[in-house]
Amino acid sequence: MFGRSLLKQAAAPALRTVAAKRTITSSRIALSDKLFVHRDTSDNNASVKFEFSKENLERAEEILAKYPPQYKKGAIMPLLDLGQRQLGWTSLPVMNAVAKMVEVPPMRVYEVATFYTMYNREPVGKYFIQLCTTTPCQLCGSTEILKTLESTLGIKVGETTKDGKFTLVEVECAGACVNAPVMAVNDDYYEDLTSDTTVKVIESLKAGKPLKAGPQSGRHTCEPKGRLTSLTSEPTGPGFMIRPDL
Repeated sequence: MFGRSLLKQAAAPALRTVAAKRTITSSRIALSDKLFVHRDTSDNNASVKFEFSKENLERAEEILAKYPPQYKKGAIMPLLDLGQRQLGWTSLPVMNAVAKMVEVPPMRVYEVATFYTMYNREPVGKYFIQLCTTTPCQLCGSTEILKTLESTLGIKVGETTKDGKFTLVEVECAGACVNAPVMAVNDDYYEDLTSDTTVKVIESLKAGKPLKAGPQSGRHTCEPKGRLTSLTSEPTGPGFMIRPDL
């Protein structure tokens, strides 16, 4: 017993040393700026009333008609989106209304709304700005675009301006890498951004006269910024590069 005790005492420092080394080389835990556990607030609790508008109720019925009666739950995502577009964000009452409509326990809808980041669980501004900061956009200057947005709006990532007009978040990936850097404003993409064009977009939104969405560099879509590098001559006909005896 005495020998075992000495052995344990000798092994303990070694174990602590290994643990310490692992701590030094381990990556920092990435924490989300969102809280996905519900907390009741004055505007987000079960007693707050939410009903689809007459127009959206008709739209909801059109969505439900696409699914067999026994698979109504398949409509949860489009119905949540519809509710978010009406209210501006996905509140607990919105989720409860969708659960009732598709006849599932509310928890089934909560699971969906907290899994997909496209559902905003907190109120957002009139203009919801999602700046892509993943690798292609970062290589093309998204870090500078982020600084420009924060200084122009006077807020940090995850915050909303005092007038309730703008909310700024980072996203990965916007799926428009060939037009990087890019930011989405609600449903519209503004691409090929520079600090100057970013300021122009924000000022146009403040004035209530949004600039045309799409590339801000003069490109029409995603064609090369310079001259064409492919498909510059007549295409070859049938049999090109094939042996004549085949």
